[in-house]
Amino acid sequence: MKFEAIAVENIPLIHTGDDLPSIICKNLELQDRDIVIIASTIVAKAEGEIFRLEDITPGKTALEMAARNGKDARFIQAVLSRSMEVLVEKPFMLVTTLAGHTCVNAGVDESNIEDGFLLYPPENPDASASRLGNNLEKLSKKKLSVIVTDTNGRAFKIGQTGAAIGIYKIKPVKRWIGEKDLFGKVLEVTEEAVADELAGAANLLMGEGAGGTPVVVIRGFDYYCEEETYIKEMYRPEELDIIKKGLRCLQNRVE
Repeated sequence: MKFEAIAVENIPLIHTGDDLPSIICKNLELQDRDIVIIASTIVAKAEGEIFRLEDITPGKTALEMAARNGKDARFIQAVLSRSMEVLVEKPFMLVTTLAGHTCVNAGVDESNIEDGFLLYPPENPDASASRLGNNLEKLSKKKLSVIVTDTNGRAFKIGQTGAAIGIYKIKPVKRWIGEKDLFGKVLEVTEEAVADELAGAANLLMGEGAGGTPVVVIRGFDYYCEEETYIKEMYRPEELDIIKKGLRCLQNRVE
């Protein structure tokens, strides 16, 4: 078995309103069942998710948090506006976004954007992936999958990796439960985070700095799915998420 990871070259700087599917198809001829992996940064730029701190007026909660941790209240307000829950306030804000993704600062980013501006992540990454996928399929006349990615840290390891935050026509998790291992034992809990693994592979080519490439195509790994799929399939149910329960207990003790 093998697959290719192909960096789509010559992607220009993206601005609000740019047609990402057309740009991608212009720079690479897509094939049937390719998986198109797109950095959330350029998706957000194309969707106009750009703001300036000076345009934000912090509310009471943001001001109170700023007084406790010394951060810019305007930035805190930007994070809160895209968060449904704050799990950690300092030394960084760990939150669950309105879309259900748990990450630092709700994905609000000041890298790879002009000075004085910041980026919100796509408000609904699944919807963004679906729009991109539909338009890519129309232009290419191919069956395609799409993964929108962001860069995330890991709780117990140094370093960041790519992670899926929005998907289109790809199952995000492969469940091995009921299958047998090499010794005939039935697997009971194994679930493979396929969308995240592909996002991580693509991130090796995307890079993080000025030479980054925001679109990568995975070819030869056929995981296409006709039915609608949602990234929330990857998120652990609240009643089973012991990490969040522990963080809430710590937060309550601090308060």
